[in-house]
Amino acid sequence: MGDTAHPERANRMRANDDVGRTFLNVNPDHSYPVLRGLASPVRIKILRLVQKRGAINVNEIAAALDLPQSTVATHVKILEEAELIDTRVCKAVKGQQKICSARYREIVIRLDAEGVDTRDDHVDVSMPLGLYTSCDVSAPCGLCSLQGIVGVLDVPDLFLDPRRMGAALLWFGRGYVEYKFPNNAKVLKAGIDAIEFAMELSSEVPGTNENWPSDITVWVNGVEIGTWCSPGDFGDKRGAYTPHWWKLEGSQYGKLTRWRITDDGSYVDGERCSDVTLSDLKLTEHHSVRMRVGIAENAKHPGGINIFGRGFGDHDQDILMRVYLARKTPA
Repeated sequence: MGDTAHPERANRMRANDDVGRTFLNVNPDHSYPVLRGLASPVRIKILRLVQKRGAINVNEIAAALDLPQSTVATHVKILEEAELIDTRVCKAVKGQQKICSARYREIVIRLDAEGVDTRDDHVDVSMPLGLYTSCDVSAPCGLCSLQGIVGVLDVPDLFLDPRRMGAALLWFGRGYVEYKFPNNAKVLKAGIDAIEFAMELSSEVPGTNENWPSDITVWVNGVEIGTWCSPGDFGDKRGAYTPHWWKLEGSQYGKLTRWRITDDGSYVDGERCSDVTLSDLKLTEHHSVRMRVGIAENAKHPGGINIFGRGFGDHDQDILMRVYLARKTPA
């Protein structure tokens, strides 16, 4: 996780979830090597290549990018200095070779001015829809990427298909999907004033029906936060970002819902939904924040769920977790 012994790392934050996805939040005032590392089209291509291909050597990078080996070696050295890649030297058929691998999947450069009131400070993590770490769903169900349907429809076991990583829309009748977010406040050794989750949701019915209520519930760290009743499954117009290949008879968009947990209770879109508080979540005891969303077994209106990710629906975003960091007490 964090490494305060390194002067650059002290001003950066790195967090992992259990599916190997890593996040880097950068303070540009103290991380010039990182900014330098990113300030080159060639180095961006190298980062994308090692993220996609996994551990590869400098010669393989040069061949893939059609660049001289010496040019690639120079750029790799800069990425090493910025700690944006990991490298190791090992034996080759002739001599030695340098193997490069990616450290981060997502990099956020924070432009918060120094000295701002930390009550307003927050850390965001955007979770791609397909990166759930557990699930238990029932038909009707399915997954879509931006290019097409993943596998076949109404087969719950396909929710374990590795291709789910590219999902931008998913739906099911009963059950849940659960995500593990990095507990950034724990990494930063900071208190929390509030934690929020934002996601675009709707009910699920074959075809669409704007009058199809569904009780959608959210749990955090195993604690039920509350339930929001979706009014329907919307198909009266094409979603603002929904791909044109997606049939008009299918779910087009949802409602952007915001779930907020504070010291005095939990809220959905500003309305109190339960008495669950931050202390009930035991955030200081866990390195991750587990967020589950789905249809509870005792739901009064079990009308299914659609979850819209980036590239589908009316809001071009994945599931967002925002952690509001507590104000630091002056020394």
